[in-house]
Amino acid sequence: MVNPSTNSVPFVSAELTPSVWLRDIHLTSFRSYGQLSLSLDQGSVVLIGPNGAGKTNLLEAISLLSPGRGLRRAKTMQLPRRSAGCEAQDQSAAWSVAARVETPDGPLAAGTGVPPGAEGDSPRRVVRIDGEYASQMALAERFAVSWLTPDMDAVLGAAPSERRRFLDRLVIAFDPAHAGRLQRYEKASRQRGRLLDEGAGDNHWFDALEAQMAEAGVAIIAARQALVAALDREAAEPLPSFPSARLKLEGMAETWLEDMPAVDVEDMIRREASAARCNGERGLPGPSGSLLTVTHSGTGQTAELSSTGEQKALVISVILAHARLQARRLQRPPLLLLDDIASHLDAERRSALYDLTAELAGQVWFSGTDENLFQPMSSTAQFIFLDAGGVIRPPAPDMRSVS
Repeated sequence: MVNPSTNSVPFVSAELTPSVWLRDIHLTSFRSYGQLSLSLDQGSVVLIGPNGAGKTNLLEAISLLSPGRGLRRAKTMQLPRRSAGCEAQDQSAAWSVAARVETPDGPLAAGTGVPPGAEGDSPRRVVRIDGEYASQMALAERFAVSWLTPDMDAVLGAAPSERRRFLDRLVIAFDPAHAGRLQRYEKASRQRGRLLDEGAGDNHWFDALEAQMAEAGVAIIAARQALVAALDREAAEPLPSFPSARLKLEGMAETWLEDMPAVDVEDMIRREASAARCNGERGLPGPSGSLLTVTHSGTGQTAELSSTGEQKALVISVILAHARLQARRLQRPPLLLLDDIASHLDAERRSALYDLTAELAGQVWFSGTDENLFQPMSSTAQFIFLDAGGVIRPPAPDMRSVS
């Protein structure tokens, strides 16, 4: 039964035993939740409830246990719970997400949030591991979180910048330092752009910024290339009911890296940047020119030319390939969050997806409005039912029982 004072639901053991899973999770003043505590076992988790019940909010909280801004890319000040009405104006910016995570290296306590007393329009989000302050990178080195949301269904056919952002998140799972390189590159790029706009700065200043961009940019591209090559091999393997996918990364700097050492490519980028500047142009070869292309192996069509349904199937294939790679290469399978993934798949693909995720070594979370879509998982998964107030209620009698 549900404990109304804590909203805590203890579940009986699942048949599946992933090596990475959430033993429990606690939310405080996060989105629609005032207080929420869940106790879980190793099995897959299915969140059921109507729109607005808080399903995606809970998945977003878990996604914040990884580098970056989570599955919604929300700003920190958008995350604390807000009350309606005039009394909401002076509410605290504090919120927290805390979890106990079981990993192959043993259990750990992980948490993130804004502590009480934080001030300003952009309060700083902190991370703790086993009670000690830590960096987001340190958290990523202990366990990984991956996700797929409805907004990402067409990401492989989206604008090149959206595809690059998607790819970089996949790279960070293997190389947490990739996030720092991206930040350094973007910072130097903004400074260079500002100086160009203002007509300020001398050649030495520009040379220094462009050298930073070349060094970080080549490292970014090399990391992207390495993952795309590995994903291309993994995603090319045939899957039941889902297309195999071929991935390719193209760009001027990518071509250079195939034919010459990294230091020579850095020199090429610096020379191109200087020449462009002298000609009154802003562009330069580098990470912003990378183009990720994903092709449906069966039809030979790129994602941009594929149907909406096939684009969704392709991105599912890539996400599953990425999860398998993490488990095999890093021995660090991800917690996989699949938000509203079943509603737009036919019965055959839904069944195949449940079978494929059951083979993953990390705990998988699903969400949806219709519990019947998840009936094939009723004997193994943990079903959590939410109402519009974000409060846990007991599962339906025909679903998995709770103690």
